[in-house]
Amino acid sequence: MNLGKLMKKFTKFAIDNYFISIFLACIAFVVLVSGYKLFFTKPAYIYVRVKVGQGLWWAQTQKPGSWFLEAIKRAKEEKDLIGQPAVQILSVTYYPWYGSGQYDVYVDAKLKVSRLGKTGKYNFKRSTIGVGAPVDFEFSSSQFSGTIIDLEPQPIKDKYVEKTVYLIKPLAYTWEFDGIKIGDKFFNGETNVIQILDKSAVEHPSTITPSRYFIDETFSQTRTDIIVKLKLKGKIVDDKFIFGNDQVVTLGKNLYIATDNFSFTDYLVSKVE
Repeated sequence: MNLGKLMKKFTKFAIDNYFISIFLACIAFVVLVSGYKLFFTKPAYIYVRVKVGQGLWWAQTQKPGSWFLEAIKRAKEEKDLIGQPAVQILSVTYYPWYGSGQYDVYVDAKLKVSRLGKTGKYNFKRSTIGVGAPVDFEFSSSQFSGTIIDLEPQPIKDKYVEKTVYLIKPLAYTWEFDGIKIGDKFFNGETNVIQILDKSAVEHPSTITPSRYFIDETFSQTRTDIIVKLKLKGKIVDDKFIFGNDQVVTLGKNLYIATDNFSFTDYLVSKVE
């Protein structure tokens, strides 16, 4: 059978079965585009900081516990279909969240992306990404989602600033004062971001009167106004001192932090130097 007769038969089959022809043409187009992107398009790389969580910044969900944090810390690379690194974890930092046993976890990563023309936008796993966008990671040690809170063409480098901060808690129990240890620290995965420098207290009798229906002997204990002097490492953003990417440290504001041996709950910022 010569080539001309073969082409005539193929053309007649394609016309008589045009639904199948369209379907096969679509598959061929997808294969060609995918092959071109995989083997001929030069990949672009960007750097992101991701806050681990549900992925949508406005959704409040449970934060990672210590077991999940350990799995995230072991994550290294996620590879694409041809075995090339699509995600490379550069660093993992973390901060205890309100003494709950959970953490605010931040992951710095290098992503393999594709540019969307000249729009300045990027595509990652078939989704357009930017600050505030959700992103999913799948590693051999863990799988998690998060929200992109920073996106840069170069590696993200934190410039830590040290501040001396004074915290006060009125009417605290004396056991709280005893539990605070000078020199106690917290390591966030990269550096010590908290160090207790000093503490002081003013004791006075409790002014709280126990209820006749609920009598707790702790109400009769002497209460203490605790003042803690500590060193914090954070960042300056728009002239504000930010601790742990989220907490603004300013006078009169509650600051929820924890060291290795103590969780500070309901402490107010009384002075920043």
